[in-house]
Amino acid sequence: MAKEATRSRKRSLSLPSASASNESSPRTSSDGIVLRVKLNEGMKRSSQLTKSGKKPKAKQKKVNKKIDAKKPKKPPTAFFYFLEDFRKEFQEQNPDVKSMRDIGKACGEKWKTMTYEEKVQYYDIATEKRAEFDRAMIEYKKKMESGEYEETDEESDFDDV
Repeated sequence: MAKEATRSRKRSLSLPSASASNESSPRTSSDGIVLRVKLNEGMKRSSQLTKSGKKPKAKQKKVNKKIDAKKPKKPPTAFFYFLEDFRKEFQEQNPDVKSMRDIGKACGEKWKTMTYEEKVQYYDIATEKRAEFDRAMIEYKKKMESGEYEETDEESDFDDV
């Protein structure tokens, strides 16, 4: 009988399942004490992890990649060329709005409502810039393979970022 009493106490004091709601749930022990347990998202997550027996993964450290200053940079997309033009117009029409967040939201809304014909001029610019980038990357790769751009510790300003 003592075993049953300890089992009922353990059951009443244990956390409810992860599928339970966030609301308080009354628990009673054999002594007549009412316990209220309120779950939050963190408790749910931890109870799910302990039930499955898996430990949370440790965060992996970022590996510092060496940045090659001579490597060509990728060109912006058509949207960013549009953003450049739109920002100028928007600031002229709304000089009181200084927040980049508001300008960005207005620009995104405008871009979504534009037709393909209106966007074509920006796609053309982006395509030209992408072609220039591709040519520059081919030249860069050739020079890297031939050893012309051998990276030394002294050359790059961006090694220890």
